[in-house]
Amino acid sequence: MMFKKRIIGCSVAGALLAMAGNAAASGFGLLEQSASGLGNAYAGGAAGAEDATTIFFNPAGMSRLSGKQIVVGATAIKPTGKFAGTVTGLAPLQVAGTGAGGDAGSWELVPNAYFAMEVNPRTRVGLGINAPFGLQTEYDPAWMGRYQGIKSRLETINLNPSISYQVNDTVTLGAGVNYQRIKGVLTSMTNFSAAAFAAGAGVFALVGANKEGLSTLTGSDTAWGYNLGALINVSPVTRVGVAYRSRLKYNLGGTVTFANRPAALAAALPDQAVTLAVTTPDIFSVSAVHQLDDKWEIMGDATWTGWSVFQQLNVLKMNGTSLSVPTPENWKDTWRISAGASYRYNSQWLARMGVGYDQTPISDAYRTVRIPDQDRYQIALGGQYKPTRDSAIDFSYSHLFMRNAAVNQNAAVNTDLAGKGLLSGSFKVSADILSVQYTYGF
Repeated sequence: MMFKKRIIGCSVAGALLAMAGNAAASGFGLLEQSASGLGNAYAGGAAGAEDATTIFFNPAGMSRLSGKQIVVGATAIKPTGKFAGTVTGLAPLQVAGTGAGGDAGSWELVPNAYFAMEVNPRTRVGLGINAPFGLQTEYDPAWMGRYQGIKSRLETINLNPSISYQVNDTVTLGAGVNYQRIKGVLTSMTNFSAAAFAAGAGVFALVGANKEGLSTLTGSDTAWGYNLGALINVSPVTRVGVAYRSRLKYNLGGTVTFANRPAALAAALPDQAVTLAVTTPDIFSVSAVHQLDDKWEIMGDATWTGWSVFQQLNVLKMNGTSLSVPTPENWKDTWRISAGASYRYNSQWLARMGVGYDQTPISDAYRTVRIPDQDRYQIALGGQYKPTRDSAIDFSYSHLFMRNAAVNQNAAVNTDLAGKGLLSGSFKVSADILSVQYTYGF
């Protein structure tokens, strides 16, 4: 019974962990909602307000836009995650696997679109459509950690209607509502021979040795949240932005299924419905932009993320009882800081640059193959070309440097991995990001 609970419990817990992997922001967040912002490493994100992408970063920034504006963009992210190490603590009759899993990362596309409209001289309304979370990671099917994870895919879509109101020449306030849908798929290998061995000699005789199959979890849910912001014109050449994005509470509902499961294990490892309550963190940002002269603009940002809300995972059966012992996560709150500059060559061309540092919320003791996250050091370059007075094309590139992410799983801390093998080693992680967007005003 405990073996069954550990198999199913670990699979369902991975539904949340699949959201991360080598995401382009710490934890399982995606900052990549604007090509114009990426070129400055998102420095000044809550104060820049160059285009309608400000709906995501600070809705108050719409006050700087005139008429109507539409922005469409896409970001391609290529994370890299290569493991090197060993595995111990496997269940009886469990094979160690071959290889370290290869590169778990692959190119993924994150789209976004925004629309902002001037209602009157003081009021703007807008709508943002983006994907704040999402990634796909996939290891080789026969790798040594296949019982912990093979494929993880997450897709989200966020609808963010917003409004801004200019109180006076100095202060503008903004607010938005967020309706977000999340859908995920997680796969890992299940050792049917080990499960049969744990069930007894009679069951093992029916199943035999070297039997394993793919377990798949699918789940989805929707949630409501909000974001608030303020933009302050400190002087004609300096502005400060503050922004807050609320927590979102999910209750992921889905199913766990087992492919090629022997009939003798139908009762011990049933396909069944499960739920998992998850709360995403709230985020607070302070940004500033200063115009040095008619050519140079500098900016900075400090963002706090309340990752400490993520302390454990508790998988529930449909009757409300726990499926297994809750999985400890013990994440901590983090800070992200960045600085950038822009240089305008002429009325058509603009160059951007930026650097950033993003803390990971995960300590070495609780790092898993689903989230080989580590502190990130970012460099970014970008530019803008205006083919006409009312249109612009933004393009940016960024690279994330990360120290090796140590994995030191042990039976005392990672109790949910009992029998699945405990990994010791490290992940070599990094990411490349390319982004482009088109802006049109009318």
